[in-house]
Amino acid sequence: MSLDRQPTLRGNTINLRPLTAADWDKLYAVAANPKVWAMHPMHDRWQEEVFREFFDDALAKGGALAAIDRASGDIIGSSRFQAYDPADGGSVEIGWTFLDPHYWGTGANREMKRLMVDHALASVARVDFRVGEANWRSRRALEKIGAQLSPDRIERAVLPGIGEAVHLYYEMTRLDYERILAKG
Repeated sequence: MSLDRQPTLRGNTINLRPLTAADWDKLYAVAANPKVWAMHPMHDRWQEEVFREFFDDALAKGGALAAIDRASGDIIGSSRFQAYDPADGGSVEIGWTFLDPHYWGTGANREMKRLMVDHALASVARVDFRVGEANWRSRRALEKIGAQLSPDRIERAVLPGIGEAVHLYYEMTRLDYERILAKG
């Protein structure tokens, strides 16, 4: 079964839908807050020209979703399905996620991830999450949803104007997720 990387997913408080070029202004209004990127390796992504490159890349690669607050209808962030690989039961990366700081600690990120993991694991055997080593906020959030650190998967890259960035991988298999759901 092939993974639909551009679904519309409905949750209790958050909806996810394919990101479009028309979302630029509203999404950049969220991304323009430097606080959003403070722990991220690309901590300058709040700058319009840097975010434009990120946004255009999201549209070009597909898999990008806009996060919508169901109550207000506002765009509050974004996430992506990237690096889909159908081999060996299939895997996909969920990431590139950011949220308006007003939604931090509200359960919005957890709901986004749950919707995306539910959707992905119906089609693939494993979901991967790539996160900056120093991004403790995101790392704790992944651990709260049951993702496991993969100690043998570390990515190092030199980013222009930033320096070395170290990314860690967390993963969740279909079996892991079924166990988490069974625990309630």
